[in-house]
Parts: sequence; structure tokens; C-alpha cells
Amino acid sequence: MTKTQAMRSLKAVGTAQNRKIYRRHGGQGEYYGVSWAELGKLKKKIKVDHNLALELWATGNGDARALATLVADADAMKRTEIDSWAKDLDSYGMVDCFAALVCRTRFVKPCMKKWRSSKSEWMGQAGWWLASYLAKDDDTYTNEEMIAWLEDIEANIHTAKNRVRHSMNGALISIGVRNATLKRKAIAAAKRIGKVDVDHGETGCKTPDAVAYIEKTLAHRKARKNA
Repeated sequence: MTKTQAMRSLKAVGTAQNRKIYRRHGGQGEYYGVSWAELGKLKKKIKVDHNLALELWATGNGDARALATLVADADAMKRTEIDSWAKDLDSYGMVDCFAALVCRTRFVKPCMKKWRSSKSEWMGQAGWWLASYLAKDDDTYTNEEMIAWLEDIEANIHTAKNRVRHSMNGALISIGVRNATLKRKAIAAAKRIGKVDVDHGETGCKTPDAVAYIEKTLAHRKARKNA
């Protein structure tokens, strides 16, 4: 599929209602308003096409960029490409799409380390999004390293930028469900932190209570295991 064909396909399935929803969730610039279901259908048709992904991202269109993160070749992604895309981030929804791609690349750890302390709200959000992913899915980190992350979160979450606070809270939860030791450490940190205030704009989204979410997640895991 060519870039022209992809853009025509995106425009054909966009809706005004979805454009309104994406705007309420902070979407910037041009959007056709393509649903995730339609993006999934296009991804199945395209499969993996890294050159097309680069072309789609370069359009600046929000739907095209979301699709780019789905069809890019994570194994072929260069660090220069990742850094270039990171500079274009302009909304928390696009950060989620972008970070989901970066976590599949070989650069996930250095990107996480660099972006966590970024002064940019979007890169900071991405850094802690990646930290959350690694806490859940990478068993090479020690408890001591995870505890250091908890200490970072506790010390800085209330002064971090809006969406960074949300991602830091997510990382705290991910650390808390890693093992029994980290559960105790994360819950203790969460209680000291208290309520995490995040402005979600004109949406019904809420930042989860970390203690309750950790307990709920672990209870659900136990129930599935015993089923």
C-alpha cells in the first residue's frame, strides 16, 4: 500500500464524532477521526512496512501517525528515527501509541532511562510508560533497581508535569504487582504519596488509586490461576 492509498483509506473511514473524541483527549493538528477498529483493519492489510510508516508519520496527521506506530518494523527502527518521532509528540494519546512501538525495539531501556527525567511532558510520560512496561515484562531488573524507581516516583510525582504524574502512577502499580516484596514497598510508597491529581480534561478518565489497583490486579491473577 502506498502512502496516498493509506491516507485515502484513513480519510474514508474517519468520522466527525471520533474527531471530537480525540480533541477531548488532547489530540492536536489534523485528524480524520479513525477508530481503533479501523486502524486495526488497515494494520492487517499492510502488516509491516517500515518505509510506509516513516512516510505516514511525516504527514503530521494524527491518524496516520497512529497507524505508523502499528505498521513500523520495530526491529528495523533506528534510534535516530525514534528520537525524531519523540520530538513530534504533542498529546498523551500519541505518546501511548509511540511508547507501545518503542517498547518493541532494542532501544527500550536507554530510551526509558533518558526520557524519565525529561523536562518535556510528553517525553517524560513516554519514559515512565516504558518503565511501567519493563516493570511488568522484563525480569532482568532486580528488586533494588525497582525500589530505586519507587523512590524516584515518591520524591517527584507531585511536582512532575500532568501526564507524567499519570505515567509515574502507572509505573508504581506495575512495580507493585511484580512480586511480594515489591508489592509491600509499592503500597507503602503509594500510601505516603497519597492522592495523585491529574487533569484529564473533558473526559471521564481517572487516574487509578495505586493501592486499590495493585490489590485488585493481584486478586484477579490469583483467581485466574485457581480457575
